[in-house]
Amino acid sequence: MTVWDAIAGAAARESTLWEDALRPAGEREDVAVFSPLGDSRFEVAVETIYEGYLAHYGRPRLFAPPDPDVALLLGDFLYARGLVEVAGRGEVRAVGRLAALISLCARLRAERGNGDGAAWAATAALLHGEGELDGALASASPADLLGLARAAAGADPVDLALAAHERRLR
Repeated sequence: MTVWDAIAGAAARESTLWEDALRPAGEREDVAVFSPLGDSRFEVAVETIYEGYLAHYGRPRLFAPPDPDVALLLGDFLYARGLVEVAGRGEVRAVGRLAALISLCARLRAERGNGDGAAWAATAALLHGEGELDGALASASPADLLGLARAAAGADPVDLALAAHERRLR
């Protein structure tokens, strides 16, 4: 089963509303953006949460919600589903880091701020790290977060992820 099958299947099993919002299989864009920067054990969770982020603020890869209200609810479901995926692994620190990422991105979007891509890259790259990310999401600059991400995952993969991220935003 692919990451995309896991995300689509979980959504379809949860609600016919999410199942109806799925793009036809041939129209889905199964392109991982941030999960390649980190531990493959978190691939489904990171891409599920990122798909939720895209439902809120960009163009989802797997879903075509019929209206903004459904998009908002779908995004919230995908956030929660991704967090449940990580919690099911007993990864309490990772759940906290992902929750901090979701909160930071919501604040940045509300304030029309920058740095969401840097926050995504750093979180994905350091999700299972020891302590480099702790506190950084709340206080580090986007440049500092990019530095952390590049040190952990390499400059080229981070730059590719950021370019893919920018193409998905509204």
